[in-house]
Amino acid sequence: MSAKIGIRHEDKYQMEHRTPLSPNHVQKLIKEHELKIIIQSSDKRVFTNQEYKKAGAMVAKSLTDCSVIMGVKEIPEEAFEPKKTYIFFSHVIKGQDYNMPMLRKMMELQCNLIDYEKIADEKNRRLIFFGRHAGLAGMINSFWSLGQRLYLQGYKDNPFVHIKQAHKYNSLEDAAKAIKEAGKQISEKGVQPRFAPITIGITGYGNVAKGAQEIIDMLPVSKITPKELLALKEEPPADPEHQIFKIIFKEQHISKPKDVLKAFDLQDYYENPAKYENNFEQYIHHLTILMNCMYWDDRYPRIFTKDYAFKLWREGDAKIKVVGDVTCDPDGSIELTHKGTAIEDPVFVYNPRTGKASMGFHGDGILIMAVDILPSELPRDSSEAFGDALIEYIKPIADADFSVAFNDLKLPDPIKKAMILHKGKLTPDYEYINQYLD
Repeated sequence: MSAKIGIRHEDKYQMEHRTPLSPNHVQKLIKEHELKIIIQSSDKRVFTNQEYKKAGAMVAKSLTDCSVIMGVKEIPEEAFEPKKTYIFFSHVIKGQDYNMPMLRKMMELQCNLIDYEKIADEKNRRLIFFGRHAGLAGMINSFWSLGQRLYLQGYKDNPFVHIKQAHKYNSLEDAAKAIKEAGKQISEKGVQPRFAPITIGITGYGNVAKGAQEIIDMLPVSKITPKELLALKEEPPADPEHQIFKIIFKEQHISKPKDVLKAFDLQDYYENPAKYENNFEQYIHHLTILMNCMYWDDRYPRIFTKDYAFKLWREGDAKIKVVGDVTCDPDGSIELTHKGTAIEDPVFVYNPRTGKASMGFHGDGILIMAVDILPSELPRDSSEAFGDALIEYIKPIADADFSVAFNDLKLPDPIKKAMILHKGKLTPDYEYINQYLD
């Protein structure tokens, strides 16, 4: 008999509106597999309780009857129940300090933990993700941010000024209309020469970066190489006011070997990041917007340091207006990002001279947009896409016997690969996390 599946309400963030399965997915699972699905009632989820009831699910205040419980973000320690299976983004695989108490609690209660972030194929490519929608929302927000900054700098009729923050649109389709309208204005009227050409740099080429590019490509955009970006100042384009330039930065543009006699080698970079140093600073002062969309951890060189920001402002060479830090690692690859921001208070201005930040659009410095739950700004679109990828695994999870030994546990390979805890113990691929639990 299949386990009852529970979908919990989200309580980490007030503006978290996403869900792992939409009413459409729930209806399909009930109709095709006769699964019993209980939805924890919520007055802020993008899909209403009534929509789930209409799909055939039960709506209840408690998920006590469910042995498998799904969510999106981290779950409060007091909400865990013994020996149950939990599926959510746990953010423990880097040994994140702030989530170790949660992991200890799950271990103490002999819980099972499956993390969406680690659901991957045989080539280790992620299968379940919100990344594309993080890129979409992040780029919309960054254009909104640029419009507001240019307005405050006296350019009141700039083409981006009417773009809104992503969550204020009813759908991605509505947001796209506004972006395309800005593109039309650029094509017809152009931008003020003192801000031209508008250049957008994107770090990375994964799902987040692809989402950001979907939005950029709604404008009159030309793709150029990093080398061509450096040449723009000496060799300006014929009509810079009426187009936007997009530049994709890969690992070899961001870092370089410390040994000047060695060429960049991607595999060596992954295996020996300490042998590399920043190569990106040469590009920053040529950008209007920097979209940071690539994975980073502290083994790698930073992309944009506070020291370099100070140097830019001291020399007065500061074309850059906005950093859209989609990866949102506090004090991470973008050192200026001292914290993730909330949807309701999404931006701050970092002053390189003082090293201090002030929330909002005002102030001297670089505007940082670092919302750490960006897909929740497009909750309906992102939840539908997420559930489309997840739905095929729900029936096997519901049918699994989690009481058996881990080696005997029958689950699809991508799901078993993502199982961090089994009966409260770290599975073999994740035993390294023990070092962070001491």
